[in-house]
Amino acid sequence: MMQDIFGQDTSLTNAAALENWNAVEMGVLSHAAAAPTHLGALLEAAPEFALAQAAKGMFVLLLGRAELMQAAHDAYAAAKAAEDGALPRERHYISALGAWLDGRPSAAIAEMETVLRNHPEDALAMKLSHAIRFILGDSAGMRRSIERVLPAYAPDHAGRGYLLGCHAFSLEETGAYDLADATGRQALWMAPDDAWGLHAVAHVHDMTGNSRAGLDWLTGREEAWAHCNNFRYHVWWHKALMHLDQGQSEQVLALYDHEIRKDKTDDYRDISNATSLLMRLELEGVAIGDRWEELAELCANRTEDGCLIFADLHYLLALVGDDRKLEADQLVQRIHADARRGASESDARMATPGCGLALGLEAFGEGNYSEAFGYLATGRSSLQLAGGSHAQRDVFERVTIDAGLRAGRLDAVEAILNERRAQRGGAEDSYAQARRALITAGRGAPGAQSVPAE
Repeated sequence: MMQDIFGQDTSLTNAAALENWNAVEMGVLSHAAAAPTHLGALLEAAPEFALAQAAKGMFVLLLGRAELMQAAHDAYAAAKAAEDGALPRERHYISALGAWLDGRPSAAIAEMETVLRNHPEDALAMKLSHAIRFILGDSAGMRRSIERVLPAYAPDHAGRGYLLGCHAFSLEETGAYDLADATGRQALWMAPDDAWGLHAVAHVHDMTGNSRAGLDWLTGREEAWAHCNNFRYHVWWHKALMHLDQGQSEQVLALYDHEIRKDKTDDYRDISNATSLLMRLELEGVAIGDRWEELAELCANRTEDGCLIFADLHYLLALVGDDRKLEADQLVQRIHADARRGASESDARMATPGCGLALGLEAFGEGNYSEAFGYLATGRSSLQLAGGSHAQRDVFERVTIDAGLRAGRLDAVEAILNERRAQRGGAEDSYAQARRALITAGRGAPGAQSVPAE
């Protein structure tokens, strides 16, 4: 029986196929652009390898695109057809894909955790559990999962560096900033191409208001993410956020044009990078030209997608930014329709936090700041259910704060800023400092809007 690079028994009998499978697994851990090529070669040589078929289906679902659902179903059918030849560990991957296709990603996580209880060194199961929890906003679950298997990873385990990168990210997302920083640095030392671990340290700098050190961390380490799939755009996004915090808007726009939107894809993760950055820039009063237009054209075609509320809210940012009222309303109405349907865990997130946040963003775009603040402030308590990271969700926090300022809700905004500071270990970035100054100025001039309404 052949074992993979993590020492796990597989049902493969072909050495060349095993080599490709190992490359797939390592590619997933490192976010390598080459991983799909290896997966294609593997499935061409060994289409009966049920684990790879199931993994392919889950990789497809992580893309969050409605038009790819059939491809995920096809992968599931292929995996089920080959299930008789699969090992017990491999069958849990098939069950995970089936549960996710049934609208129950939490059950898919449970299947991966079953694998990890019996095979803690299965780094692919570790990464998939981590990835699904990430899109569900389950930071505490990410950390628990990693820390359960951490003792099983010896220094010579091929996935140990990447495991530490995932641990670093989960530590950062649960507020353990110093430990996250140290763990992320160790991850990159063990696995120099661990872009996830590198970016976990960038998150620490973001959350602790230390953008200068963050720029120092990323600058000169570009090789750590040069090999990546579109995740490389996200790392450039982090660098742009740091320049924005430093007040360097020209550098931000240059990174936007030449790196973040170098390839103008409609992948929701790339759209999220772009829309959230443009919104941040506009909130700072930076002129962004016609950059909303390109994004809005893409997002107008995704109003019926409905795979992830995180994606939908970022599509809505583009439509609001480009003043596409018709398409924005279509998207808001579809989110509400999905929420009423309530047929899946995704639909539940369309309801909470989706409906309120969507109405708030729409109202903000229409200049109804008091209404926007009402919806957005109410939605803050469940915002984490939208998925993603603190840094990614912060764009919605910023819109909430600016809506409150424009509506004259200074005390309420100050309370939000205090909560934001507490979450960040007592640190404040330049955004928060500027808003506190506006609150002080606003209190000195009754009735004055602290941020001009456009």
